[in-house]
Formats: sequence, C-alpha cells, structure tokens
Amino acid sequence: MHISDSASTLLDHVGNTPLLHLTRTGSLPKGVQLYAKAEFLNPSGSVKDRAARAMLLDAIESSRLVEGKTIVDATSGNTGIAYATWGRVLGFPVELFLPSNTSPERKQILKALGSILQETDALEGSDGAYLAAKAAAKANPEKYFYPDQYNNPANARAHFLGTGREIWEQTKGRVTHFITGLGTSGTFTGVARRLKKENPAIRTIAQQPASPLHGIEGTKHLGTTIKPGILDEQYIDEIVTVTTEEAYEATRRLASDEGLFVGVSSGANISAALKLAATVPAGSLIVTVLCDSGTRYLSDPFWDEGSETEKKGASS
Repeated sequence: MHISDSASTLLDHVGNTPLLHLTRTGSLPKGVQLYAKAEFLNPSGSVKDRAARAMLLDAIESSRLVEGKTIVDATSGNTGIAYATWGRVLGFPVELFLPSNTSPERKQILKALGSILQETDALEGSDGAYLAAKAAAKANPEKYFYPDQYNNPANARAHFLGTGREIWEQTKGRVTHFITGLGTSGTFTGVARRLKKENPAIRTIAQQPASPLHGIEGTKHLGTTIKPGILDEQYIDEIVTVTTEEAYEATRRLASDEGLFVGVSSGANISAALKLAATVPAGSLIVTVLCDSGTRYLSDPFWDEGSETEKKGASS
C-alpha cells in the first residue's frame, strides 16, 4: 500500500513531545524534581497516537491491513481517536467499541472523524468493550482488521523506541523514577523496558486506581480487570494507588497552578508522582505522563467541585 506524502507528513509528527518541568503543583521535597511528558501535543491529542500509529503501520507492512478492511478495536476514547485520525489519513474506515459512559466529548470527536461507534455496558467498563470488539472481529475476519491494542507487541514497542528513548535523552540520563497508570499497559511496559535497558537502577512504578469502581477514565484496576497481554509485570517495582478524588484535585491543580489543561488520567499520574516524591531521596528525578487534553472532559462536573483548600488558594 502506498502512503501519500501528506499522510507521511502527519504520521511523522507523532512523538518527540516536550518534557515539562513541574514546579508549582503540589509540594516537592527539597532536591526532588518532577517532569512530565506533554503527550497531549501529539497530532490527535493523546499519548495513544504512538501505539495506534505503530500498530497500523506494522499491519500495513505485513499485509494484515489491506484495502477494503475496516479497523475495529475497543477503546475508552483516546486510542479510538488515534485510530480514527490515522484511519482518515490512511484511507481506512474505523469501527469502535466503547463503554457507554465514555465522555460525550470523546464520542463527538470520534463521530466527527467518521468512526462507527458501538457502545457497550458502562458497568462492564473497558473489559466489556474489549470482549465485544474481539467477538466482532472473530465473527467477521474478512471485514475487519483487529489491532487488539491490549495484546499487540507493537503497542509497547512504540514506547520502547519512542517515549522511553525520549525520556532518557531529554533528562540526559538523569531520570531515576518513572511512574504512569496502566490502561493497555503499553506506555508503562515500553518505557520501563527502555529505561531499565539504559540503567537497571531506574525505578519503574505503576499507578492504579485505589478501588475497582473509579472515575479515572482509561486506567485499569489490575486486580479486578482483564490483564493486558503486553503487560510485563517484572518491570513493576512498586504500585502507587490514587483515589478518584485525588485524581480530580490534581487535574484541577495542573490547570490552576501550572496552566496545563489536561485530563483525569494525567491528574492521577501527577497525584501518584507526588506521593512517590515524598518517599524518594534528594537528587531524584521523577518522570510521568500527561496523557491527553482536558478538552475531552469538559462536561465532567468535577471541574467545579474544588475542595475548600483549593477554593481558599484561588481566592488568596
């Protein structure tokens, strides 16, 4: 399959996102630094551009994705938007299975990009969407190409070759800790694998919701959900848990204190990174991920539900 020059240009703009030094969000111990990858600056607006691009190009190269096929997969929103973007660019229709409680903004973006949406039971979460997409692909293999983001090695490889390398280079090898949430686990596994290769002493930490019922969209509670096939648990040096309320508060703080209007999973990552920062020695350099933009959560009521502490801080 020939990829047009314009498609190559857009595809080539995935990755190489800025690494931002956060100095105003939360209280960091003396001598500890916190940085975050600004993944919301990828072409479709999230970290998932990396994996979606890698999986689709890998499939085209191996002739698994050919003219006439429809891309089908499960998503909580961001990977779907990336698929939808690259589907438009590469000329493939996209059909997505997603929980019915996915934010209205994400659904609107997906529809604007021409995707067919199949909504699944909100109570079944991302697992329900995953099982439904898998069943559809199995029932009609001639129609669908199924990237299967939870089990596709190209997902984690994109972060090994890209995100992890960038973090190592941007910190000039000074990174001591990496922490991020687990969805498909591609970001965590790929980055952790790369950083451990560069320096086995680097600590790689998983962030997860504190309970199975949570509002941190796109993030898995490992003990109660289907484990992604690409998750390599040998790289989990530690797990830091975050409540939904902590994630919401950190998300609001990123906007009010740092000028970063990002999504809830980003807030969860920052909340976990600040908890981690309280336990590490001086000289530590922690890196986490700002996964997507807050524009995908505008209808969520938490923006107006700041704590009394936040309200006092805003008025002072």
